[in-house]
Amino acid sequence: MIASPQQNYLSPEEYLQIEEQNSIKHEYIDGYIYAMAGALDAHVTISLNLASLLRNHVRGSGCRVYIADMKARIESLNRFYYPDVMVTCDQRDQETPAYKRFPCLIVEVLSNSTEAFDRGDKFADYQALESLQEYVLINTKRQRVECFRRNEQRLWVLQSYTAEDKSFRLNSVDFEETIAALYEDVVFE
Repeated sequence: MIASPQQNYLSPEEYLQIEEQNSIKHEYIDGYIYAMAGALDAHVTISLNLASLLRNHVRGSGCRVYIADMKARIESLNRFYYPDVMVTCDQRDQETPAYKRFPCLIVEVLSNSTEAFDRGDKFADYQALESLQEYVLINTKRQRVECFRRNEQRLWVLQSYTAEDKSFRLNSVDFEETIAALYEDVVFE
């Protein structure tokens, strides 16, 4: 995400109208839009690998997997973000074709330009989503998956996975896969 806003204040409705007609994606924070940067090969490959694996896993369950072009709306904070991968199993999300409000899983694939924001303010914002059970950060420089899970006390607990673990688990969608499958075809810098 770029640090400076692109325009004057926009309402959520104005933002959605602009996004529908624009070829450049923007995230929306408190009425201001921020252009999104392009991604490198490792980032795109990891996102696609995970989305493909998840899609096969949830097929027929009523859950939906979205990748990169679907917005997550955090209404209480006046925000729209584009997660790298998102899963929603809530039927109310079928009512909004331009964004989803009730994801159970959000995944961000880290890059140099977004890592601090993904770990900090964006994660804090995502925590306002009552439906969110898991927030996952995936490293593009080495095989490392960080799963933040909301426990019964509504606290976020971290579980990390590396190549030594051989596999990783996403409890929110009852999914387990190998680290090797997640990082298939990824060339590290």
